[in-house]
Order: sequence, then structure tokens, then C-alpha cells
Amino acid sequence: MLYSKDRIGGVLLLLFCIAYGLLSRNIKLLPFQMDVAFNARTMPEVLTVLGIGLSLAVIVFPGSAARPELGGYRWGQCALFLGLMSVYGLTIRPLGFIVSTSLFLMIGFALLGERRPHILLLVAVPLVVVFWVLMTQGLDVFIEPLPAFLKNGGS
Repeated sequence: MLYSKDRIGGVLLLLFCIAYGLLSRNIKLLPFQMDVAFNARTMPEVLTVLGIGLSLAVIVFPGSAARPELGGYRWGQCALFLGLMSVYGLTIRPLGFIVSTSLFLMIGFALLGERRPHILLLVAVPLVVVFWVLMTQGLDVFIEPLPAFLKNGGS
């Protein structure tokens, strides 16, 4: 069968890997990194080659001939999550990591069916704060915790 789930997935993976490989060429290298064996481009290039090889194997040798079915999925919920992720990406700088990520998780949990506000707060906020502490204190990665208007005394 020409159009099976496996082949469609293989083609999508192939397109993603080709785009990833092309974009990995934009990674800037310092002059001393040009001739070293392992640099910032090495892993993306290896992953690109492996991904292209595996996706071609899936296209040529599909595991099943099942045709894709588009019914029975919650496409509206999927669209809401895509919109929520877009809004999250746009609000993380102005609202800060803690507020933006907490709202993202609470709204996401609500979309998945959790309706008790105290559970939403008690799960999302501590999770975000613990993650922020681990990132900033444990891994020394700076993540702006608060909204821009609360920094520097509101100025």
C-alpha cells in the first residue's frame, strides 16, 4: 500500500530531519573550533544522518499497511493546546517564568479535565518553583522569575 501510517510518519520524519540538518549548519563556530573533531555542530549532524537513515528505512520497509484514520481524536483540544503553547511562548518574557509557566500548566490541566482550583494551584505552582530553583541554583541557568514590571522596583 502506497499510503500507510508508517510511510506518512517516515516522510514527516524525513522532512523534519532534513530541515534540522540544514538549520544545524547555521550554528556559529569559534575560529578554534573549525578543525576539532567534536564541536557544536557534531551532534545535530549525527542526529540528522541517523534520522534520515531511519526514516528512509521506515519509508522503504513499512511495518504495517494500516491506513491512517483521522476520526476519533480530539482535534479541538489539540488546537487549543497549540494556541496555549503559542500564548505561553509570547508571555514568558513579559510575565516571567514562574507566572507564565504556572498559568500555562493550570490552563493545560483544565483543558485535560481537572476542574478543582486548589489542585491546579497546589500542583502547578510548587512544580514550577521547584523546577526554577533546580535550573537556577543547581544548573546555574538564569531564568527570569518575575514579570518585567516587578523588576527593579517597578521602573
